[in-house]
Amino acid sequence: MSGAPHVLEVAELDFVLEPSRWRFAETHSVAIASHWAKLKKEKPAVFNGRILLLGRRELRARADGLVKIAGAYFEADYADFIAWRDFGWPGELVENCFSMAALRSAEGAFLLGEMAPHTMNAGKIYFPAGTPDLSDVFDGRVDLEASARRELMEETGVAAGAAEVRRRWTAVFSDRRIACMKEMTLPMLAEDVKARIDAFLSRDPHSELSRMHIVRRMSDVDRARTPDFVVAYLEAAFA
Repeated sequence: MSGAPHVLEVAELDFVLEPSRWRFAETHSVAIASHWAKLKKEKPAVFNGRILLLGRRELRARADGLVKIAGAYFEADYADFIAWRDFGWPGELVENCFSMAALRSAEGAFLLGEMAPHTMNAGKIYFPAGTPDLSDVFDGRVDLEASARRELMEETGVAAGAAEVRRRWTAVFSDRRIACMKEMTLPMLAEDVKARIDAFLSRDPHSELSRMHIVRRMSDVDRARTPDFVVAYLEAAFA
């Protein structure tokens, strides 16, 4: 899917992990290694671990008329994924399907994090998120809500258990990305949430985020640094 991001309300995510070969990684191994070496020189802190990418998926209508997304992930190296992204997503249809903790305050403002200078996406502004990995797999199933909860805790120090977590998802389709937004509302005012998280970030020189941004209305969005799929989600939420 390409063009403008498409926002879809989703009742359920149903994903499994399946073994699969990735032709792109196999046929571009030399270019990938060169690309990764260059990135490591620019960003020494980046780590080439194993991540999960979506190899196939479909939208299904449930018996109650609501939509669910079903599909299968496969394992890949982070270096392969970054090269695939930076080379313009060549090859067979593969998607980066990930969850984001859409953190919200008691008065309805959203809180987004700014990626720290040492990270791959330095300066970008979005919700706590991450490409899923094997720690998000339970009994062969990929749990994106567990991934969102984990990322929220790791990146902000906030436990999802302290928030009211929306049951449904909002999925935003943008090129080869599917951002699955899980809204989490804390019983605190936005300024208090920001102060709490900023204090947490200040104690860790290796934190992925450098600071938080409060978005009360669309005019608060830094569109130059906020990905289009996050902008599309915020527009739908405020609408």
